[in-house]
Amino acid sequence: MDERILKWLFDIKLSIDEIESFFEGPAKDFFQYKQNLILKRAVERNLEIIGEAVNRIITRDNSFSEKISNAKAIIGLRNQVIHSYDSISDENIWSVLINHLPKLKIEIENLISNEWED
Repeated sequence: MDERILKWLFDIKLSIDEIESFFEGPAKDFFQYKQNLILKRAVERNLEIIGEAVNRIITRDNSFSEKISNAKAIIGLRNQVIHSYDSISDENIWSVLINHLPKLKIEIENLISNEWED
């Protein structure tokens, strides 16, 4: 695997790990998230990093668009956070955190571990 792609995969993993670290301890609570501006901005920044890394990966090697589920949607979310910041829905971001980030984490960890096995 291209070293740059591997680096971007690690960037994605680190961003996911960071987001998860924001919620250690008590169960994830949407209303606490919604009221915490610093937390929301930190999550959004990590989602920007994830989206940019996915964009760089599939630009460099389009075969990853099949290896990373919803790659285009991830990039679209990044674009929305950056360019349409005033229309970001807390509910949408929360849905990404709860429903999509765990699956992405598994895919990224598998891609990284497969690299070490080759």
